[in-house]
Amino acid sequence: MYTALGLQKKLRSELRRGEVSITLVDPKSYMTYQPFLPEAAAGNVEPRHVVTPLRRVLKRCRVLNAAVTKIDTAEKRLTVRPAGADLVGDELDEVAYDYLVVAAGSVSRTLPIPGLAECGIGFKTVEEAIYLRNHVLRQLDEASSIDEEKARRKALTFVFVGGGFAGVEALAELEDMARDALKWYPNLKQSEMRWMLIEAANRILPEVGPEMGEWTVDALRKRGIEIKLETLLKSAEDKHIVLSDGEEFDAQTLVWTAGVKPHPVVKEGDLPIDDKGRIKATAELTVEGLEHVYTAGDNAAVPDLTDEGQYTAPNAQHAVRQAKRLSANIVADLRGKPRKPYVHKYVGSVAGLGLHKGVANVYGIKVRGVLAWFMHRTYHLSRVPTVNRKARVTADWTLALFFRREIVSLGALQRPRQEFELATGRRPEV
Repeated sequence: MYTALGLQKKLRSELRRGEVSITLVDPKSYMTYQPFLPEAAAGNVEPRHVVTPLRRVLKRCRVLNAAVTKIDTAEKRLTVRPAGADLVGDELDEVAYDYLVVAAGSVSRTLPIPGLAECGIGFKTVEEAIYLRNHVLRQLDEASSIDEEKARRKALTFVFVGGGFAGVEALAELEDMARDALKWYPNLKQSEMRWMLIEAANRILPEVGPEMGEWTVDALRKRGIEIKLETLLKSAEDKHIVLSDGEEFDAQTLVWTAGVKPHPVVKEGDLPIDDKGRIKATAELTVEGLEHVYTAGDNAAVPDLTDEGQYTAPNAQHAVRQAKRLSANIVADLRGKPRKPYVHKYVGSVAGLGLHKGVANVYGIKVRGVLAWFMHRTYHLSRVPTVNRKARVTADWTLALFFRREIVSLGALQRPRQEFELATGRRPEV
């Protein structure tokens, strides 16, 4: 979206004259600003305010809602499955191109752990964030309505696997929300909730450095959150959690955030791929050995010119900046001018750990607590696309200063036909 937005601005005259056309192919009709997902899950930000409608932003582009199934650079065409393909016999279409940008992003990197596919959930989409918010609140509803100790303990056990930004922020925000919600559940105690983070490495949040990572571990443990380092998830069959340290218990909630991998679509074609499944890219964001094919973001192995022999990290900080450079390079190619390489030194990282709690390491300056939380919000507010979304997020935060966040679980969103099935005489599944 950012690349298309840059092209739309830089090629305004050519688009007006009909000399060029820009098509964005994506299964969804919106772009998600992922750094705000933890706040959306915790109810601090309205979920619709962390997504940007493509058609509203890309007014001069064609938005094609479709899933790419094959990339054929030799013939300069894509094979796609349109969003409404099932209505016409699930037929595939082809899209021809002159210049191609492959920015499919990443998906969760999973392992063949028994039970993970059946009961786990990721944390990369707004749908997952909404589901987890409703699910956590639903567990409080269920636990407060039953007396059987084992069932209550299972409902109130929440396990997160992965100590990166996604796992730590999601865990911290949801725990903060659940602890706040307990004020309205007089028969539940905070000590009954069990929140756990499992990490295979010996530290969490490596992006903020060892010192801030250790501080985060201590801060979370003081909140009663269990942090298990150098520990692996061995099994999750029937929601029975088995860890590598020998501990076993039941948990109704298992969130998997243990890393990402390039979107599998990049392998469906003739693009050059490295041993990690990433597209081989140059510093100018072109694909190695291919003319007029470009790439950026999580699915690309972009050389880091500030650290010889390394590649840029798969995060929003690099992806957004690469998109800006990429759109400029494409325009340079169209106008016969030289391209420029992507160069950006990593400035640091910020992370939110719940309301008024955060950690940051920016330009080597280490900050924690309220100031880090404020820096986290300020930075991401400056990066979220469009003035419309900036205003709406700001309004959400402002209202939160005067009113408590909602604690209503809209679990029926996952089962919208349940009430109608009951009306028709069919026994709905619970």
